[in-house]
Amino acid sequence: MTTNDQIGPLGALSLLRGHAPYTLAGYAGFRRIIDRDGAVPARLKALFAAVAAIDRRYPDLADRELARGAALGLTVHEATAGLIVLTSLRGEGAALEFAAVIARCFAALDAPEPQPLPAAAPGEAVANFTAYFGTIPVPLAQLLRLVPDAADAYYLMRRGSIDANPLSPLYGELLLLAILAAGYSPMAATHVRGARNAGASDEAIAEAVLCAVPAAGIAAWMGVGALLAPAE
Repeated sequence: MTTNDQIGPLGALSLLRGHAPYTLAGYAGFRRIIDRDGAVPARLKALFAAVAAIDRRYPDLADRELARGAALGLTVHEATAGLIVLTSLRGEGAALEFAAVIARCFAALDAPEPQPLPAAAPGEAVANFTAYFGTIPVPLAQLLRLVPDAADAYYLMRRGSIDANPLSPLYGELLLLAILAAGYSPMAATHVRGARNAGASDEAIAEAVLCAVPAAGIAAWMGVGALLAPAE
């Protein structure tokens, strides 16, 4: 039997304890999936949940989740993956907010020396987009046509999020999925395909998406769950 203190702060709310046992029981079920090793290691699911919390602008929740990940063995290097993908997907404000969470959760950051910034070679963005997407999506085609330098910038950021991520391409894709699920984004379909191409099982994809539930509720699942239906 699950007790209220195993649920986290929600279990301390007297109104929920007194009026909403079904709600608390359901939330506890999601927490059990997120908090334990499964198709995705628990330390990485804590990272996914923390990044999803920043996406929804809940820094206190992000603090709790990332601290839990650190206690499970998550490293600063791995946590930096959240900083990278937030910079790409949600911009400077979200990245700075998550950097502050990292600083609060880890005693030593051990940052490496700054690296020189790479540049995109001519045609590199087009080749990357075509290889990843199978074709060039319309928004990127228009970016290439109207502002080619911005298309190169897009390529460099997405390469950083997946190919140069501190996590493996598989877990990098799952982290992206957790953020997109938290934001109810239609872009999730692209990264379901990307995660599968990187070797993720559907069970791993499902667990990554469920890491968005503490920050974004069960609606986070609804935008992605249908994408996992077996082919008829």
